[in-house]
Amino acid sequence: MQQHTIKTFTITFTTILFLLLLSVSAHAQYHKKRNPPPKKPKLILQITVDALRGDLLTRYAKNMRQGGFKYLLNKGIVYNNAHYQHANTETIVGHVSLATGAPPTVHGMVGNIWFERSQNRIVYNIEDPHYSLLTKGAGVDSQNEIDPTQRAAKNEGRSPMAILSTTISDEIASAFPRSNIFAVSIKDRGAVSFAGQYGKAFWFSKASAEFVTSNYYYQTYPDWVNHWNQSNPTKKYHNTQWTRSLDQDQYVHVEENQPSLNPDYKTDIAGFSTRFPHPYGPSDDKYFTTKLTLSPAGDDLTLSFAKTLIENEHLGKDEIPDYLSISFSSNDYVLHLFGPSSQEAEDNLLRLDLTLKDLFSYIDEKIGLDNTLIILSADHGAPEIPGYLVRKLATQLTTASTNKAHYFSLAQFQDENLFTAIEHSLGLKKGQGKTLIQRYAHPYVYLEHSLIKKYNLDLKQVQISIANEIMKLNGVEYAIPSTQIATGQLPQTHLMQLVTNNYHQSRSGDIHVIFSPQVFINDLDGLTVASMHGSPWQYDTYVPVIFAGANLTPQTISRFITPYDIAPTIASYLAITPPSGSSSPLLQEVISRK
Repeated sequence: MQQHTIKTFTITFTTILFLLLLSVSAHAQYHKKRNPPPKKPKLILQITVDALRGDLLTRYAKNMRQGGFKYLLNKGIVYNNAHYQHANTETIVGHVSLATGAPPTVHGMVGNIWFERSQNRIVYNIEDPHYSLLTKGAGVDSQNEIDPTQRAAKNEGRSPMAILSTTISDEIASAFPRSNIFAVSIKDRGAVSFAGQYGKAFWFSKASAEFVTSNYYYQTYPDWVNHWNQSNPTKKYHNTQWTRSLDQDQYVHVEENQPSLNPDYKTDIAGFSTRFPHPYGPSDDKYFTTKLTLSPAGDDLTLSFAKTLIENEHLGKDEIPDYLSISFSSNDYVLHLFGPSSQEAEDNLLRLDLTLKDLFSYIDEKIGLDNTLIILSADHGAPEIPGYLVRKLATQLTTASTNKAHYFSLAQFQDENLFTAIEHSLGLKKGQGKTLIQRYAHPYVYLEHSLIKKYNLDLKQVQISIANEIMKLNGVEYAIPSTQIATGQLPQTHLMQLVTNNYHQSRSGDIHVIFSPQVFINDLDGLTVASMHGSPWQYDTYVPVIFAGANLTPQTISRFITPYDIAPTIASYLAITPPSGSSSPLLQEVISRK
C-alpha cells in the first residue's frame, strides 16, 4: 500500500511538472507570436545638420510642413536636452564625436586645424599626403573657398587615418562584412568622419562643381558617379537667385523687412548680398559654386547625389543592415553669414524641411521607413551675431553701450603691451617675449618650444605666465595651460571638464583660450564672417538628438544626454561591438524598442 502511494505521487508530480512546462512553453510561444523579436533595420540613416542649434527646429516649426522635420518631431524619440561635453565645438570635432561616441581627448580631432610639431606646420584635420583626389584639380581653391580652415591643407589628399577611434560605421562593417557603408556631404570632413575606415565617402568640390572622393576609397569612380557628375547638376542655378519661399510677413523675424533696420551686421561674400534675393550669378563666375553652398542649393545637390547613391548601390535591399550618413552643411554656412536669427536661417531650414520630406518619401518607397533607423543630430550649435544683439539692446534701451557681445581681434595676440608683460614676468630681454608665441590655431596658443629651451625656461612656468597675461585681454574668459590640463590640476568645474575632454597631448596647444560669452573671432585667414562657433558655451554645445523610423515609439525625453550616446546606442540596437573609444551610456528608450 505504501509503495503504491509513492508511485502514484511520482506519477502525479511528473504529470504536473510536464503540464507546467507545457504551459510555460505555450505562453512563451504565444507572446513570441504577439511580440516577435525585432528585426534589424535594413538601413541605418544618420543625418547631421551642420550647426543646427537645439532650439532652431522649434523656433521655426510654425512654417514647416508635414513629412520632414515634423515627421521626426512627431514620430520619433526626441531628446531635447543634449549637449556636447567638449570645449571646441567645431565641425570636425562634432562630426567625429557623433561617429565615434567619444570626445576629442579620445578620438584626437581637437579642432578643424592644429599645429603638428613633427611637421612644423598647421594641418587640416583629414588631409593625407598618401592619397589624392580622383578628379584632378578638384582640391581646395584658395581663391574660391568660403571655408578658410581648408586653406591650411598643404595637399588635397583626404582619408580618415587621423581619427584615433573606430566609428560606428567601422563596427557595422566588422559585424556585417557584406554591409554597404557610405557617407555624403558638401564638406569633405562631414563625409570622411562617418565613412570611417571601411566605408566610402563623397563630398562636393567647389573647384570642379561635382562630388568627388580620394583614392583611399576608390581607384576609379563608379559609373553612376561619373554619370551624375557629367549631367552638370549645378547648371540649373546659372543666373538664378535664392529668394524667399514665403511672404515677407510670415517669417519669425519680420523686422528685417523694415528699411530702417537694414541688417548691416550680416556678411556679403562676393556680391551674394546681405538681403534677399541672393544672386548666384553666372556659372562661369569663380564664386558661383561657393554661393551654392551658402544657400539651400548645397543641400539640394547633396540630396540628389544621395538618392542616386541609394538607387545605384542598392541600399536596404536585403536583410543585412546598410549604413548611410548624410551631412547637410548649408545651414552652417548660412549661419556664418547671416546668423541664426535671420530670415535666411529660417528660409534655409524651411527648404531643408522639404528636402528631408523628399528624402523620407524616397526612403519609404525604396526601403520602407519601418525598415530604416533614422538618427538626426548636429555637430555643434551657433552663437548670435554681436551686431544683432547690439541692435536688439539698442531698440530696448536706446543704447548699446552695455552690450558685451563683440568680435575678438587676433591682433591682441600681437600687441606690444602683451609681449612686454610676458618679458617682465619671465625675466626676458626686450623682444624675446614676441618670439615665444608661435601661432594661434583655435582654440590653442602654440608656443615656440625651441626658444623656451634656448632661454633655459621651464615650460610649465612659461605656459602659466603667458596664460595669466592672455587672461587680461578684453574678451578672454579663461586661458588654461596644457600642463595643468594634462596633470589634472584644474578646478573641478563643468567648464574645466569640457576643456579636459578637448585635450590631446600630441595635438593640443600650450594654452587653451576660451573667449567670453558672445565674444568670438570672426576673422580666419583674412575671411570675415558674421558668426563663428567653437566655444564651450551652451549656444554652441546644444544640439537636437532624434531617433525615428523602425517602429520606434514616439516620445519626448528631457533628461540630460550627450551626442556621444548615439553611436553606442546604435551599436546596442544592432547587437554589435560599440566603437573602441566610446564609454557613454545607452539611450534606453531606443534600445528597449517598446
